[in-house]
Amino acid sequence: MTWTVAAEPFDSPDASALRRDYYDEVASRYWQRPATAEEIADGLDGDGADLLAPPTGQFVVGRYGSDAAGCAGLVLTESAEPGTAELTRVYVRPAYRGTGGGGALLASVEEAARAYGVQLLRLDTRHDLVEARGLYAKHGYREVPAFHRRNPYAERWFAKEL
Repeated sequence: MTWTVAAEPFDSPDASALRRDYYDEVASRYWQRPATAEEIADGLDGDGADLLAPPTGQFVVGRYGSDAAGCAGLVLTESAEPGTAELTRVYVRPAYRGTGGGGALLASVEEAARAYGVQLLRLDTRHDLVEARGLYAKHGYREVPAFHRRNPYAERWFAKEL
């Protein structure tokens, strides 16, 4: 089977389920216990997903065969720094990890960013998300000094020139 990645509304059924699974995993890892349904709902409420749609960004869903298996988002930050955007909500469901989905998602978001005229794509992550950090490094993202403090959970920052 192969991966296909395409833009999709962040609130479509598949995108919503993937965003929920993403938040469940990052919250559960942070708390070192399963996140409750209430914690997941609270985290998704007002999470800024509305920025993941034109003209402020884009959301992509990756499918492995016909299964919605991963997602990623792009948020344009032009007003703050021209030519810069943020990569966010990169997630591959555990059953599909190791099949090339992470790279396919990154390539799709990078292509969308270039189409918007983005020259620098950056992201933040946490120490415990070692798989994500490895994925970013493998695909040319370098660790950089902190570029904002909006995310209170951010511990590591990466950037890639496009």
